[in-house]
This record gives sequence, structure tokens and C-alpha cells, in this order.
Amino acid sequence: MRFIKEGKAYVDEQTAEEIAKQKGTPTTPGTESPYRNRPIEENLRLFMEMSEGKIEDGKMVLRAKIDMANPNMHFRDPIIYRIITTHPHHRTGNKWKVYPMYDFAHGQSDYFEGVTHSLCTLEFEVHRPLYDWFIDQFADSDYRPKQREFNRLNITYTVMSKRKMLQLVQEGLVSGWDDPRMPTICGLRRRGYTPSSIREFVKRIGYTKYDGVIDVSLLEATIREELNATAMRASAVIHPIKLILTNYPEGKVEMMEAINNPEDESMGTHEVPFSRELYIEQDDFMEDAPKKYFRLTPGNEVRLKNAYIIKCTGCKKDANGNVTEVYAEYDPETRSGLPGSDRKVKGTIHFVSVQHAVPAEVRLYDRLFNVENPGDEKDKDFRELLNPNSLTIAQSFVEPWLKDVQPLQHFQFQRIGYFNVDPDSAPGKLVFNRTVALKDSWAKIAK
Repeated sequence: MRFIKEGKAYVDEQTAEEIAKQKGTPTTPGTESPYRNRPIEENLRLFMEMSEGKIEDGKMVLRAKIDMANPNMHFRDPIIYRIITTHPHHRTGNKWKVYPMYDFAHGQSDYFEGVTHSLCTLEFEVHRPLYDWFIDQFADSDYRPKQREFNRLNITYTVMSKRKMLQLVQEGLVSGWDDPRMPTICGLRRRGYTPSSIREFVKRIGYTKYDGVIDVSLLEATIREELNATAMRASAVIHPIKLILTNYPEGKVEMMEAINNPEDESMGTHEVPFSRELYIEQDDFMEDAPKKYFRLTPGNEVRLKNAYIIKCTGCKKDANGNVTEVYAEYDPETRSGLPGSDRKVKGTIHFVSVQHAVPAEVRLYDRLFNVENPGDEKDKDFRELLNPNSLTIAQSFVEPWLKDVQPLQHFQFQRIGYFNVDPDSAPGKLVFNRTVALKDSWAKIAK
């Protein structure tokens, strides 16, 4: 209203097409609207009717009265309010009938809310003079916010466009804004990224005024380094197969000592139950193994982490030829800490005692897109580039002490990767999200 009373704004009844034509070109001046010199009283009356919902959408707009010959096209009487009555606001419903345009609202909001610096992406650099001009019209003190521009953060194997992310959410291609594959703050938090890891990532990439794409492996490296130093170690078998130690006494249970974090002695140790029947990873057994396979294969020895050296003696298969059980014998003189434990073997695998195992759902998240920069694929719908394996779910087993963990706690699952507890977890229903693997497997694939 103050703008109108000071003769700095007027109600225009032209169509959007007519207003666009009047803007002219950067090298030729624009043409003034026939409504530009309306009396102030008439502008006030019409704007009140717009605000009260008496005017249909698109019939009128409020324009700032600046300079139709200004070489900066943004100064050629920009629209500052338009009527919107057909689409209720997601927060205020139908309370308001007119809404400010971004260029006008941006500076006013910053000024009245006490913002000191408004940080924008590079495309807003040409808007800065108009941002300053609008503030100049209202600023009644020495205080004024400052707009500064920097490059937009773009990360490989994902999209940062809010429009595209909204499509992913609305079309059910992800579970929501906090889906751990999304590059949102709530998505990263649910995935297991910490505030300090994100700050470190931003610190490493620095500030520039050039658009570019940052390799997501740098973000992954920051959380990997942090969790390596801080996360508790635990054993989890993601894709289980049963291992039976045929010469181990039935019913016997031993408690093995496991280090909580070799990077931090102050974190201490915990006990791991050991018994005759164990779960191991399916990938840790191969009946017909290649030469450099140092895990379980008939006739080969491996160490069970924190426990004994064992020698594979064979396996059991179902009618389809799938291995259902693996058999081995343990050497009782090779328990960790005993003199016989010094015997060298090339492979070490982890385990979870069948008798003590706790079921858990493990969500293995990977990169959302198959291509490094989805934005470069101009001839394809970005949704066609989604990685079909960006989420796989495994019914797994974990150590018994993990049954009481809380949402968002972090762990390193031995030999597998870093995981955190998903908010979907509940008593009796553990859910873990993979934050990042122990190593960057994508780098090897790309190479």
C-alpha cells in the first residue's frame, strides 16, 4: 500500500503476453503500459479488490513503476503482486488472494526479518540491483541486507533440482523427502550422515562462482573418515548361510572378546558369543574357488574373527544345487590370545552365532542414478536414468547386543560398511541403513 501511495506501483489489466511484449529488448527501450499513470486512488481501490478476491486470477497485477527504458530488463516495471485464488496455499489456505513475486518479496522479507546476508545461486546475480532497489524504497535505517551469489552445489549421481526431486516424491520413485537416497538434509540425516561430516564436505569443496559438479565420493569420504574414528564395530551377516563346526561340542557357548574400535582404545571391548552353528556371509564360501580366493573353500583354512582358525571340509546342497550349509572343523589351539593363534592364514571372515543371532532388516542404499551427471542427458527423461539397484533389502542377522540400539546410532559392520539405525526401527524389529561401504566400489567400476 505504501508503494502505491508513493506513486511507485500501479495496477495493470493487460495480459501476460501484452506485458512481455512491452518489455522490449536489451538494446531497445520498452513501451509504457496504458495503465501506468492511473490515479493513486484508483490503484488503491483496485488493489483492495484484488486482495479481497473480487478480481479473477490473471485479470490484474500490481507492477512497480520504475523505468521502461532501463538497460537492465528487470527494472522495466516488474510485476510485484498477482492474484491466486484457485490454488489454496499449503499453509494459509484461502486467507490471501494476492501473493508477492519473488524479486519483490525476497528483499522485503530479508529486511523485515533482520537478515544480514542473503546467499543466492549465480542465476540471481543479475537480480541483485533490483533486490537493492526495492530495499532502498523501504529502508529507514542504516541497516540493509546484502545479497551475495555463489555456485549452486551439484553432486554426481543425483539431482539437486527441487522440481525434479518433487517429481521423485510425488510419483513414488522414492519413499519421501527423507528417503536416504535423496540429497536433502533430512535424507542425508536418515542415511547416517552427521552434521560435522557435511560441514567438512562443504569446507573441502570451498566457495566458487563457477558452476560445476562435485564427485559424490568426496561426500562419502568425509563420513567414512569420521565413522572410522568414532563408530562401534559389530558383526552382522547380511546374506547368511549356516556354517557348522562338526568337531565343536554341541551346546557349548564361549564368549569371545571383540574390540569396539581399533582407532580408539578408550571405547573398550565387548563380548561375542561363539557356538557350534554360526552364520557367515554367502560370499565367504565358494565350492570351486579361483586361485586367489582366500575365504572358505573345501580344504582351505580361514580365521573366524576374534575366535578360531577353521578348515572347510565340505557343504550341503538342496535339490537345485544351492549350498544350504557349510561344514568345517575348528582348531582348539588357535583361539585368539592362545599361542597357537599365531599360525598364519591368509583369510579372516566374521560370523554371528545362530543361537544368539538377532534378526534385522538391512537396507542397502546405493547411488540414485546410473549416470554421473543426469542433468547432461538432455535427450532422456531423467527418470529413465534411475539406478534400479539403488535400494536392496536383505533379511539379515546381527550380534545380540545390538537389539537395544536407538534410531540414528552409527556402527561399522565388520568387513561390510557403515550403517545407522533407521527411524522405522522398533522393539523386535531392527532396521539398519547402509550409510556408505568400507571402500568406494564405484571408483573401481568407473576405472
